Amino acid sequence: MSEVLIQITSGRGPVECAWVVGRLVYAILADAARSGLKVEVIEKEDGSEKETLLSALIHLVGEGCNAFVAGYEGTVQWIGKSTFRHGHKRKNWFVGVQRISIPKTEAFHDKDVRIETMRASGPGGQHVNTTDSAVRAIHLPTGFVAIARDERSQIANRKRALERLAIVVARHEQRKLDRARQTRWDAHNELVRGNPVRVYEGEEFRLVGGSG
Repeated sequence: MSEVLIQITSGRGPVECAWVVGRLVYAILADAARSGLKVEVIEKEDGSEKETLLSALIHLVGEGCNAFVAGYEGTVQWIGKSTFRHGHKRKNWFVGVQRISIPKTEAFHDKDVRIETMRASGPGGQHVNTTDSAVRAIHLPTGFVAIARDERSQIANRKRALERLAIVVARHEQRKLDRARQTRWDAHNELVRGNPVRVYEGEEFRLVGGSG
């Protein structure tokens, strides 16, 4: 079964770019669900305003996820007026989408992880669990959390949540050892604005150009 990690970032862009990241995350989650992929946001950094994200890390699992990601990877453009700075003349905003390597993970000690069950809604708000089959895994030493709600059974979601938690913890360890996070951010901040792979427009975030 194929799996992919993608990171979406606003780079050094203003708050409008962080708003685009938030909307793009929502669009990718919904699109991936329609494509039959298992998908979850496993790491994010909130922006300064409501519904904005500086960055987000998305985990996708399923046949066809590599082809799916290819339709988003690169620079994404949004055309629209700023809702944060009325009268601002700029109407073109850019964010970056990049596939990143899945870090090598190690097994957890049972005592270091707390498992919680819950009900949850999928992308777009549709109800995907009629029982408490969704699972939240909490790594007690670090406080990191991973959620899985895309499988039908609690056992399968528990396995998926632990896999995602292992990725988050492994990324944390990598950053401490070799400062890979700063290197990755530097690469993200060099967004190529001349050839966006996707173009969205308006407050409804309508796809008007590129893949779709």
